[in-house]
Amino acid sequence: MNLSPRWIGVLNAAGIEARHWSTLGACDAPDPLIMAYAAEHDYVVLTHDLDFGAMLAATQGDKPSVVQIRAEDVSPSAIGLYVVAALRQMTAELEDGALLTIDTKRARLRLLPLQVKR
Repeated sequence: MNLSPRWIGVLNAAGIEARHWSTLGACDAPDPLIMAYAAEHDYVVLTHDLDFGAMLAATQGDKPSVVQIRAEDVSPSAIGLYVVAALRQMTAELEDGALLTIDTKRARLRLLPLQVKR
């Protein structure tokens, strides 16, 4: 819910099937419900919210994959090309389970389950 529905058009135009949560569930749904739905339907969560990555770390879950956009301007016009390129490059890893963080300078991938550093 924290990203514009405009992302759907950008991703679909790039050949990446996408849906906005607002078409799937309640706008005030808690993050764990969104994560459970994504895992059940083998979706990848695209977000600007760090909570989804934190949930993966806390639960050491292996699904769903989460893609975090980390930029001041998260509009598709500002960072859409970077996101599409990273999603295409990391398709296999995202299908298997990964946390992908994207900004305008780089993309960083961590395979799931996340290992907690001690």
